[in-house]
Amino acid sequence: MNHYSIYWIREEFAHFFYYRSEILCRFIKSYEQNQGREDLVSQFQYITHDFPQTSLIAHIIGSLPSRTNMKQEDGLLKVYEGERYISLHMERKRINFRSDIIHDAEELLFPALRSFQPYLFVVGNNTEDFGWISPVIQLTEKDKPGQVLYSCL
Repeated sequence: MNHYSIYWIREEFAHFFYYRSEILCRFIKSYEQNQGREDLVSQFQYITHDFPQTSLIAHIIGSLPSRTNMKQEDGLLKVYEGERYISLHMERKRINFRSDIIHDAEELLFPALRSFQPYLFVVGNNTEDFGWISPVIQLTEKDKPGQVLYSCL
């Protein structure tokens, strides 16, 4: 089973890093591997929102099709539909989920998350999969090239 994490990125950073998602992925993976580094911790805290667990779980449950079965236990939500299964574990700054294939999440989970918030970024923990769950957002005048979240080669 594959493991993925979802992060709610602040709008200004989502706009800037939408077409620079590889940089955002590298940053998130660096943060996850080096949580003792104060610079990464403060940057991560600054660019991400906390997930409102109760309202998000209620939104997901209310958005699922009636043919879907679910089970909820202390921040853990299990979603079943036929052969498809996703388990979600809610944390303050991320949602961890497991599924056999990302397509299951695309069918069962992502539509509910898109209607909750468009600036959600997914990172595959065992793979090089990453990206935004929402379609392309329109860049604004404030999204000028030249900024970098961090640079470490």
